Amino acid sequence: MRTQTPFPVRRLLARRPGVPAGAARRGDDPLTTAAGLVAAGFPVALEHRPAAGSADPAGEFRGLVSRVAGAGLAPRCELTVPVTALGTAEAAAVARAAADAGLGVALDGDSARVDALAAALPAPVVVVRADRPGAEERCRVHAGGRVRLGGGRGAAADLAFVRCLNVLMAGSGHPAVATTDARLVAIAGERAAWNERTPDSWEYVMPWRVRTEQQRRLVAGGYRVRVAVPSGEGAATAALRRLAGPR
Repeated sequence: MRTQTPFPVRRLLARRPGVPAGAARRGDDPLTTAAGLVAAGFPVALEHRPAAGSADPAGEFRGLVSRVAGAGLAPRCELTVPVTALGTAEAAAVARAAADAGLGVALDGDSARVDALAAALPAPVVVVRADRPGAEERCRVHAGGRVRLGGGRGAAADLAFVRCLNVLMAGSGHPAVATTDARLVAIAGERAAWNERTPDSWEYVMPWRVRTEQQRRLVAGGYRVRVAVPSGEGAATAALRRLAGPR
């Protein structure tokens, strides 16, 4: 049984904007941005991209983890770890450092590497791209755990996204729905209601400064929205392209 009934998503998205925008100002560094969002009630996904040609990309991640923990933000933050880019060994070390510091960990990259590392870590988030081969089957495998579902481009990708969403919402895990597309946002809310999910059993993930009013309306309506904050050189473009796609 649901203990709380959120406001219907489609009605929320149809409202005229009337809530102040962004919790952080342009020019704030990632830690300041994250602190502002946490203070405003938003959990955070930190999307770090090391500088091109960085001699120690894993060290950049560890430095970010240390700063987040030192600021007391770890319980409300999740670090996305690019397994393929870092390599499995370095990604594992970064993920364990983040977990030890109290941050959540989301594993992104090649499916085989991500799934192998996920099996060795306590309760990680597995990032699944709905438009990739085998996405629906991966959702079935991980439906009892934590999955961040991302979309792709075009009608076929949207259909694949909804099929994956159906699997995750019917499972026993904690889905994170990474889209800003109003239609898919509404479908996610409807699938959650159909499966009698409580608001704390799933969440949306949306990029910082993208459709901020939509994010705030969803939170005001009883939904959980995690905001993806870019960090590192060139991260803003990469994070927005990866999470928002063409939306």
